[in-house]
Amino acid sequence: MSRLCCPAQAFALLNTTSKVTNITRCRLKLAAQPWRAFSVSTNRRKILDVSTLSNRIVPHYQQTKTASLLALHWPEPPRNILLMPKLHAPHVTVSAVEFAKHIHNNYPGLNLVFESHVAHTIHKDLPFPIYSAAPADATALYADKIDLVTTMGGDGTILRAASLFSSHFGVPPILAFSMGTLGFLGEWKFDEYKRAFRECYMSGCSVSTEDLGDPHTRTATTRAIDGLPDPEGWDSVRGNGKCMGLNRTSKILLRNRLRVGIYDSEGRNINEHILPTSTAEPSLGLEGEPVFTAQSSTAGAAGGRGGSSPYLHAINEVSIDRGSHPHLAIIDIFVNGHFLTEAVADGILISTPTGSTAYSLSAGGSIVHPLVKSLLITPISPRSLSFRPLVLPLHTKVVLRLSKRNRGRELPVSIDGKRRLGVTIGMEVRVEGEKLERTEDGWKGGVPCVIRASNKNDSEGFGEDDDSWVGGLNGLLKFNYPFGSGS
Repeated sequence: MSRLCCPAQAFALLNTTSKVTNITRCRLKLAAQPWRAFSVSTNRRKILDVSTLSNRIVPHYQQTKTASLLALHWPEPPRNILLMPKLHAPHVTVSAVEFAKHIHNNYPGLNLVFESHVAHTIHKDLPFPIYSAAPADATALYADKIDLVTTMGGDGTILRAASLFSSHFGVPPILAFSMGTLGFLGEWKFDEYKRAFRECYMSGCSVSTEDLGDPHTRTATTRAIDGLPDPEGWDSVRGNGKCMGLNRTSKILLRNRLRVGIYDSEGRNINEHILPTSTAEPSLGLEGEPVFTAQSSTAGAAGGRGGSSPYLHAINEVSIDRGSHPHLAIIDIFVNGHFLTEAVADGILISTPTGSTAYSLSAGGSIVHPLVKSLLITPISPRSLSFRPLVLPLHTKVVLRLSKRNRGRELPVSIDGKRRLGVTIGMEVRVEGEKLERTEDGWKGGVPCVIRASNKNDSEGFGEDDDSWVGGLNGLLKFNYPFGSGS
C-alpha cells in the first residue's frame, strides 16, 4: 500500500484484504469520512444576524363576544421569538435559559432572538444558535422580523419591549411573565410558562370552515410551500401537538399609545435628536458591544412590515418638568388648537390609560381602565390648587409650549422615561392618541398584550374582561386598603 494514498483509498484497498481486523476497518472508515462523527464545537453557540430570518408574520385579531378583548389568530405558526429577560437579575437570566431550552426542544423551527447585550451574556449557556442585531440596526430589524415578544420581568421590562417599536406602527404581541418588583402589567406567573407559551403559539390554528373566507383566518395544521408540507408547522409541536380549538385562543388587550412629536421654534420635527437614557437602548451604538456572526449586515427597510412612523410612541406617558432648576416650569397648554391654561408647576404629564397607574398616579391623577380610549393631563405639584387632572378623548390633540415667561432655561422632556430631550422657549411638544387602524395586514397601532383571561362563564363578559385588572388593583396596588390591616 502506497504511503501517499488518502484514507479513503487506503480503506478501499484494505477492504479487499481478508487479514485486516474489524477494528482496523472501523478506524480507517471514520478517517475516510469528510465529517466529524461527534462534535462539541462552539459553533453551535453562535450569535447569528436577525436580518437573515424570514419576515414577520402579522397576526389577525378577531372580536370576541365581549367586544372588548380580541382573540389572537396566527395565519401560520410564528417563527421568530424575541425573549427579553429583566436586566441585572441573575435569577431571571437562569429562568430565561430554561425557557429558551424548552422552546428549542418542543417547538422545532422557532428562532430565538435576544437583544445584543443579553445575547452576549446568555449564548454560552445555550447549545444552539441564537439571533441578535447590532444596536444601530435593532429597531428596524425587530420591527420587520419579530413575530412574538416574551418578557420576563416587571413593568419596566414591558416598557423596554414597547420602546423597541416606539418608531413603528406595528408591535408584535407581547407575552409577559411577572418576575419583577411590581408586575402590574405582567399577566402570567413564570411557573405557567409551558401552558402560556403553548396557548399563545397554538392560538388560531383551528378555524371553522365558515371563517375561511377571511384571508387572515385561513390556517392549517401544517404550512405548505410550493405544495409541500412544512414539517415545522403546528403539527411539529412535541407532546400534544394538536390544535387547541377556537375556545382556547389567547385573548389580546390592545393598549393605546401616545403619538409624540417634538418641534423646534421654526416648526421642524426634531424627534431624531431624542437620546436614549439607558445603555439597554438599541440605538446607542456603544463601544464594546458584543459581536455576532453576521451572515448579512443589511438592516430591514424602515418602511417594512413593521411600518416605520415619523413619530415616537409612548405606552405610559410624556412628561415635561423643571428638572434640576429651582424655579417652577411655566408651560402653555393647548387642546385641539384652543388655549387651555398656563400651567405653573413642577411639570406636566400626558398619559395613556395604561400609564394612569404609573407616574400619573403618583402625581395624583385618576386611575383609568386600559380599555377606555382616552388620554390624561396631570399636573406635577401645581402652584394652583384648582388645577385638577383631566381625562380627554383619545383623538384629542394636546400641545405643550414653553412659555416666554419661563426665564429662558431649557426643560427636559421624557418619553416613557426611556428617551429624553431638552426644549427651550418657542419649542412645542405635540401629543395625540395613536389611531388603531384595521387593514388587510391586520391591526396597526397599539401594543397587543396577551391577557390571562378569567375562566368565569359570565354571559355579559365582565368577569373575562376585568378579572386581571381588578385583581391587580386589589392585590398589587392595594386599592382603598383599610388602615390597620395586616400585610
